[in-house]
Amino acid sequence: MSQKDELVPIGLAAKKAGVSRQSLQYYLMVGLLEPAEITSTGRRLFDAKTIERVKLIKRLNGSGYPLRAIRELFMEGRTDLKGSKQ
Repeated sequence: MSQKDELVPIGLAAKKAGVSRQSLQYYLMVGLLEPAEITSTGRRLFDAKTIERVKLIKRLNGSGYPLRAIRELFMEGRTDLKGSKQ
């Protein structure tokens, strides 16, 4: 299933996720996220799944989890966003 037409640039992705562009850039820098695609000109594009992941990071961080712990949860695969509700 191709979601090429649903890819958005970083500013719009941040807006849809309810975070600042700087927060999204920071999440990229510390390894919490990866863009869905990087264009030949270096623009980072994000899909709906990545935007949902940003929302999850925001909720977890807002409830007291430090970003380091959230990153470890992601690395352990303990936050599956593929439809399974835990």
